[in-house]
Amino acid sequence: MVHRKISFVPALYKIFDEILVNAADNLQRDPQGMDSIKVEIHQQQGLLSVWNNGRGLPVVLHKEQKVYVPELVFGHLLTSDNYDDTSCKVVGGRNGYGAKLANVFSTEFKVETCDGKNRFTQVFTKNMQVKGKPEIVATKEKSFTCITFKPDLAKFGMTRLDDDIVSLLTKRVYDVAGSTTDRCSVFLNGEKLDVRNFRDYCDLYLPGVPQIYEKCSDRWEICVSLTESGFNQVSFVNSICTIRGGTHVTHVSDQIVEAILEKVKAQSKEKVKGGVDVRPHHVKNHLWVFIKCLVENPAFDSQTKETLMTKQSKFGSRCELSEKFLSEVATCGVVDLILMAAMAKSKVDLGKKLKANTGRVARLTGVPKLEDANDAGGKLSHECTLILTEGDSAKALAVAGLSVIGRDKWGVFPLRGKVRASGIKKRKGSSSVHVSPDSPAPN
Repeated sequence: MVHRKISFVPALYKIFDEILVNAADNLQRDPQGMDSIKVEIHQQQGLLSVWNNGRGLPVVLHKEQKVYVPELVFGHLLTSDNYDDTSCKVVGGRNGYGAKLANVFSTEFKVETCDGKNRFTQVFTKNMQVKGKPEIVATKEKSFTCITFKPDLAKFGMTRLDDDIVSLLTKRVYDVAGSTTDRCSVFLNGEKLDVRNFRDYCDLYLPGVPQIYEKCSDRWEICVSLTESGFNQVSFVNSICTIRGGTHVTHVSDQIVEAILEKVKAQSKEKVKGGVDVRPHHVKNHLWVFIKCLVENPAFDSQTKETLMTKQSKFGSRCELSEKFLSEVATCGVVDLILMAAMAKSKVDLGKKLKANTGRVARLTGVPKLEDANDAGGKLSHECTLILTEGDSAKALAVAGLSVIGRDKWGVFPLRGKVRASGIKKRKGSSSVHVSPDSPAPN
């Protein structure tokens, strides 16, 4: 997984996402018959395709509309069968717009489906304005559904599928591989993705970094790791990527923060007379939370479905994190990390007061990401050791280890790149440290 800034058209991303989520939804409708999703992204041709096996749409005439059901579902607005909230469904599609908008914003949109008795094929062109005649053939082949379409790139101000949008669509395919069930294999351009479950997916973000995982129920899977870059969340509701979080993230993170905060307050009183002032947001800022959940009849902030708005009482289930899981999270090094940050802030504040009064500071303070040893800068500073790590992820691993050996004699500081020889004047003006194993010692 590569973290980088990209430029993309949200509407183009979303019409692909709607088709992809429709395929994932079928897994909830036919959990026994469906085991594959196959996606094709043809950049040069500007062609996208999503195929899934399992129960296909019934190839029959709708009693009221007098058109075949597949045409009604993909070629007529506001015709979703997931719009009725009197029945509880854990699918991503809701109000009947999504897949049809993909049709509206495509120069060509092909629907293929088989219900085990008949195979249905229909092609729409010119932004759904032209509807081809449905082709129906009797068959005994297994059920499936396949949607192939060419987005109308001109309507998105584009001339081709650029590298940024292709990367984003590829990422969404990996999302689905991680947010569906273990028994569903996901393929991209003919290759099976090496993501078997949600844990595999989380490893794409944090390879080699300690994580705590729990499957609370068939509807909730949680993974937690540490971060020093502020609170991060990656969450899915019925395979929809909720990039801005929502009530489900609050529901889970509040439980974790509460458990950690109790531990922090208890340990702070042992280490510092009177304890230190630690608030819930201080704890949350050190967490990276991954959530995969199923929510009944989910409500979102908009058609883009970036934020879940459903009240927790309406989820249809509750994420009950076990005492074992919460204990593992609280002992993974996060408590020490939070205490160090809180104590460092207290020392910085105290140092500012001392400097204001005496003009001198006893020890080094205010260095970003430096977690100094408790005895550093004092009469026992010669007994202290500073561990230099290669980046923030390695630092988190080191901090986890210090929860065992203690913080009095050991400090941690993450490096960036390679350390090389440089003069004092140059180093004073730099916030990064560069090391090269073949460089002479800095002078």
